[in-house]
Amino acid sequence: MRDMRLALLLTALTAAAQEPQYAGKAVLKLPANYREWYFIGSNLGISYSPEPTKDQFFKNMYIPKAAAEVFRKTGKFPEKTMIVMEIYKPETKASPAKHGQFEGAFVGVEVAVKDKSAVEEGWAYYNFIDKPGKMLPTAKAAGKQACWNCHNEHGAADNTFVQFYPRLRDKE
Repeated sequence: MRDMRLALLLTALTAAAQEPQYAGKAVLKLPANYREWYFIGSNLGISYSPEPTKDQFFKNMYIPKAAAEVFRKTGKFPEKTMIVMEIYKPETKASPAKHGQFEGAFVGVEVAVKDKSAVEEGWAYYNFIDKPGKMLPTAKAAGKQACWNCHNEHGAADNTFVQFYPRLRDKE
């Protein structure tokens, strides 16, 4: 009985840690332990600018597994879903590699959050990058013009770019 109570407590604590924590109205705290979440995909150099950019970054995407499972069943993310985008500069020089690119210096984290209690639109977008490699402990939601409109217009499902995340996009 004690082991079952401990397991339930750990499950509850894990679920709470995978929900947004706020320092104020639409001021998100940097999610902890997101690298332990479900990895949904990666991309290199995707940009939302019409002009090509010389700065191309690796972007790794993480989501709580329970939210991914709900999305795969329903096509919608549950309230309190967070999608973390971790950003790295590309690197090419490291022994013994002769070709290709890999993740180099850590740049930072951006987070999308579905939470109508935080923002009227439901989804909000947060940038925790102070300067490359230095993270802010909290971030204020970007204005609707900054991210929401583009996600709403171009996101494949539920205001998100799941078209780039094979573990959500592909139903197998």
